[in-house]
Amino acid sequence: MSEMRILTQSDLRALVPLDLAAVDAIEAAFAALATRAVAMPPILRLDIPEHRGEVDVKTAYVPGLSGFAIKISPGFFDNPKLGLPSVNGMMVLFSSTTGLVEALLLDNGYLTDVRTAAAGAVAARHLARSDARVAAILGAGVQARLQLRGLKLVRPIAEARIWARDLEKAEATAAALSTALSIPVAAVSDARAAVAGADVIVTTTPSETPILEAGWLAPGQHVTAMGSDAEHKNEVDPALVTRADLYVADSLQQTRRLGELHHAIAAGLVSADRAFPELGEIVCGRLSGRADAKALTFCDLTGTGVQDTAIATLANARAVEAGAGALFTS
Repeated sequence: MSEMRILTQSDLRALVPLDLAAVDAIEAAFAALATRAVAMPPILRLDIPEHRGEVDVKTAYVPGLSGFAIKISPGFFDNPKLGLPSVNGMMVLFSSTTGLVEALLLDNGYLTDVRTAAAGAVAARHLARSDARVAAILGAGVQARLQLRGLKLVRPIAEARIWARDLEKAEATAAALSTALSIPVAAVSDARAAVAGADVIVTTTPSETPILEAGWLAPGQHVTAMGSDAEHKNEVDPALVTRADLYVADSLQQTRRLGELHHAIAAGLVSADRAFPELGEIVCGRLSGRADAKALTFCDLTGTGVQDTAIATLANARAVEAGAGALFTS
């Protein structure tokens, strides 16, 4: 007989908030990617273009962790028009020893949101200036809110700007964040104005055409792009890959295929086999991060299976400790 723990979204929201422990878990996952024999196959993606839908399946086995997760993550980007969230899905945690199911995490995309925001915080922790005070968030959805929360965990952010194509949505998000984070957050109608003078810029949209131009950026800034997790998505001017003093990938294999780097390669700006540092190599100290206060840095986050295994492992460990969820015996 085997026992499986079933955790709902409400269980998981209580167990795994976006906090420093979550950031540290994702940071450790990136370090593992650089230092251990992690098995992480390419992302499986199913496209459903007539409904602006896609389904990603991600997984990774990390030596030393007791389990590995397989995540099924649909994203249907017209859903908000129907009053539905654009992202949902679930994770299944298996034993690394027996392959038996240990937990079914019915998170509706919540854990993906947390681990993605945590990755943004890891990028800022290692690449943004330590005195970064002003943030610009391009996008006004769930991830925009979480990315700013994550930034505040690792940098002394005292002011933020929100830009989105829908100014009313940007205003609503800015008002909510001002209250939640107790800092001034302003909605800005022009993306270039939002970026001007910001220390950290995060793009959080499913845009298929660049919303951030390389020419807008100045020395000392840091950019994290986290929306381009498919070949057709492109949030950032490809010229930024070569203009930045330091370009960093979450997984170079992935960003060559579907990240912002993919578009720079397609534009002929860099060769397909050019080597770039990965975030895990900087986290573990193998490679250097920001060189000085004047460097322009750029991190390309496409989302990795190792992050999913890390957050699912954290969630299950906390559930076991708290006795949360429902146990199912088969």
